[in-house]
Amino acid sequence: MPDLTCPLPITDYPNVLLAHGAGGQLMHQLLDTLIVPALGPALTPAGHDAAVLPTPPGQPALTTDSYVVRPLFFPGGDIGRLAVYGTVNDLAMAGAVPLALTLGLIIEEGLPTETLWRVLLSVREAALDAGVRIVTGDTKVVERGHGDGLYINTGGFGTVPPGAGLHPERIRAGDAVLVSGDLGRHGIAVLAQREGLAFESPVHSDCAPLHRTVAALQEAGVDLHCARDLTRGGLAGAVVELAAEAGCDIELDQARLPVSGPVAAACELLGLDPLQVACEGRLVAFVPATRADAAVAVLRSATGGGQAQCIGRVAPGRGRAILNGLFGVARPLDLPAGELLPRIC
Repeated sequence: MPDLTCPLPITDYPNVLLAHGAGGQLMHQLLDTLIVPALGPALTPAGHDAAVLPTPPGQPALTTDSYVVRPLFFPGGDIGRLAVYGTVNDLAMAGAVPLALTLGLIIEEGLPTETLWRVLLSVREAALDAGVRIVTGDTKVVERGHGDGLYINTGGFGTVPPGAGLHPERIRAGDAVLVSGDLGRHGIAVLAQREGLAFESPVHSDCAPLHRTVAALQEAGVDLHCARDLTRGGLAGAVVELAAEAGCDIELDQARLPVSGPVAAACELLGLDPLQVACEGRLVAFVPATRADAAVAVLRSATGGGQAQCIGRVAPGRGRAILNGLFGVARPLDLPAGELLPRIC
């Protein structure tokens, strides 16, 4: 376990100052005595303005994302863990093996240095868990009132092994639709923490890396056509987008959707649809129907995959997403009109 004691002399600088981002002595002190030690073995610094990376066989894959979650810490995760796993998962959804990350910190003046230390420890632990290295980064400090504590920007680099690429164009009529676990936990966990809501059974975020799940499906001989992580917009947002991109209808069966009792109760209380609530460690996968049972078995063997389920099918059509209800009534799914749960990632 890394040392949980912040090494920066917090008696002198208990909070981040504007000068910590100005390129002078204080900025170097912040880097050398806090950021670099916190990241520790997860960091492979470039020692230059850019990292030069070896490229294994396969097609290179690149992604970028920014994280502005509020609050910074929530049950089951925090902004640091979210930044690493979210970027790793975006690479995984293209079939890529994640290799390296960039880390950009936009810190608000006044952020406690102890808070920054805690976030960086989470970045370190998540990167080591996911098997990726942080190879370059940047630190900026903005004026008080302009940053909401801390924002993180990440870039992710990986390679797609030959024959492992995933894309919506590969979705076919007759495919089975699978989900890798229960739905909606991340959004409810963040909302409850932010608003001070106390549920009888606490809800924890499902924040987790998914690249090993994708690899396990492929290694088991499952012809995985496409996968999408269920972040903003949740399952509904993902299948609406994928149906349009594939030009097929995606039909989901409401009775098969895995939603835990606490999440279902919270959504009912707050007037939310669990299909539209974000996850951070779940994916929807499209495989040939003949391999659906084998694929579900693989998903259930993965960490957090105990409620993996076949939830529907792909049919010829015009690119619609359809939910078959509990009482035999089908209704179209659509993207939310606005932001249901702001600042959740």
